[in-house]
Parts: sequence; C-alpha cells; structure tokens
Amino acid sequence: MRFLGNVFERLRKNPKRIVFPEGTEPRVIRAAGRFVKLGLGTPILLGPRLEIEAAATELGVSTQFMGIINPPKASDLPIFVERLNRLKRYRDLGKAEAEETMKKPNYFGAMMVQYGHADGIVAGAGEEASSTLRPLLQLVSPLPHVRSVSSCTAMDLSNKRYGERGLMFLADCAVIPDPTIEQLADIAVETGVLCKTLTGLKPRIAMLSFTTHSGGRLPQPAKMAAATALARQKAVQRNLEMEIDGEMQADTAILPELGMKKAPQSLVAGRANILVFPDLASANISSKLVQHLSGAEAYGQLLLGLARPCADLSRGATEDDILAVAAIMGVLAIESRKVVLS
Repeated sequence: MRFLGNVFERLRKNPKRIVFPEGTEPRVIRAAGRFVKLGLGTPILLGPRLEIEAAATELGVSTQFMGIINPPKASDLPIFVERLNRLKRYRDLGKAEAEETMKKPNYFGAMMVQYGHADGIVAGAGEEASSTLRPLLQLVSPLPHVRSVSSCTAMDLSNKRYGERGLMFLADCAVIPDPTIEQLADIAVETGVLCKTLTGLKPRIAMLSFTTHSGGRLPQPAKMAAATALARQKAVQRNLEMEIDGEMQADTAILPELGMKKAPQSLVAGRANILVFPDLASANISSKLVQHLSGAEAYGQLLLGLARPCADLSRGATEDDILAVAAIMGVLAIESRKVVLS
C-alpha cells in the first residue's frame, strides 16, 4: 500500500481526467466513485447516460462529479470520424463505417486520449484483450524512439524482501508473443523509465532466462544476452540511469545470497526490481502465479511505448485494481505533461 499511497498523494496535487470505455460495468462505476471521493480527478464513463446513472444509483454511487458520454450521441463524434478517415489504415472505410467504428466506446475512448480530451484511459475490465488493445495500438501515437508497444505489470508483494520493499515490475506480460532482440531491449528500457517515473528509484533490470551468464552456448540465453547489450546501449543513448544485466535466472535476480554467488560483479543480481521475460508465455504465466499464490497486488497491464497513458486491464480485475491502475495512469499523465512543457 505504500506504493499506491504515494501514487494517490501525487495525483491529489494534480488531478487528471481518466476515461473508462466500459462505463456501465459495476466494478468500473464503483472504482470511478472512489476516484472522485479520493480527490484524484474526474472519471469519464462511456455508455448510455440513463443506463450508467441507473446502475450507479443501484450501487449507491453518485455521478455528480463524473463525466458521462454516450459515443453515438456525442458532439465530438463527427470530429473523431473525420480524424479516423485521415488515418491510412481507415481511409477506405467510408463515412458510414467509420462512424460505426467510432461509436464503439473503446475506439471513442482511444481517440479522446489521443487528442487530449482525457489524460489517460483504463479499458479491458469487461472485454477481451484484442478488443481493447486494437484501438489503442491503432489510434494512440507511439513514442518516436520505440518501435513496438509492449506492457508491464507492477507487483506489490507481501514479502518486502524482494524488489524495492516488495515492489517489482514484470514485462512483457500481455502484448508481444515472441519478442525480438530489439523488442526485448525496448521492453527493458521502457519498463525502466516507467519504474523511475512511478517510484523515483533507480531501475535494476534482470533479463531472465534459464541460465546465468552462460556465454551464449544456447540460442535462448544468447538472445537475452544480446538484448541486454542492446538495452544498455539504448539507455546510454538516451542518457538514462539504469542497471541492466543478463541473461540471468529468476532466483539469481532476486535472491541476494545467490546473486552474490552466481554473479558477484553484477549490480542487478540479487537486487532486481524489474524482471524482463523472454516471451509472453513465461511472463503471463509467471505474473499470474505470483499474483495468486503469493497474494500480491498486481497493477496492469500498463502499456509501454505509447505517447499517452493507456492501460489494458484483465477481465478479472477487481474494483481495487481498476482504481489503482486509473491512479497510475493519472501520475503518468502528470509526468508526460512535464516532458511536453520542458
């Protein structure tokens, strides 16, 4: 809770507008109500107004300080349709089909964030990841220095021995099935940037495999070692202060005594606060096991590589999860605004 308490405190000083495409979902409505009560900003719920208000009344949640927008009747719909038609991949849709596309809350919400009508978006509580991710990947601009969008999960562990007093970041748990060396390097660096942004702490990134500093005798460990070298290069080019090491076994990354034994010269071994997995299968499986077997609080998926704060929730996300991720999006919006103004 220390991590989340700090996030709430920062956001109260500079509240933000977070859009929720699944505005009729009870968990979202309850989380939005708490977002208002905590003074974190303005939640914007997408969906039919009467349906949202009726659901909120039944849940005992006031919508007084929330925004409610029904995309098919929104005044911004024609503007968003016109902007959609300008995009290369949508140019041949035709006005009618483009309008039907923009009436979908996920697309409307993505367009709101892209053009500054909201500061961040939290989607996915009630839909499959593909339905949530597609509009975000297609409508929200990528960062200029990143070739692929990926994701990470922030884990607040009950055992404070690991990471930074129990806080760790795991990546990529949701987007790229089999990342290339360059994609792995981007995942590492962008997760490091996010860690630094949210915590102020120095990122110590372990590039995981089933061996530790093996010298590249096997293809998969060699791939992670190459990604380590490239990630270091990218970090130096951007003048980012972070430690990156690998390839490395998971226990070597998090256990100080084993890290000292297997990689005594490493500044990451035994002290990692970021774990980068070799593929989506290992990352997704590991993150869910850690969350449910250890009772960790998991906040994600936090999307990396987009120019606006975006999150893709699991359909199993609780009200607490939704509130936490919305607050994280708000803090990321504060920091991205600072970059724009600097």
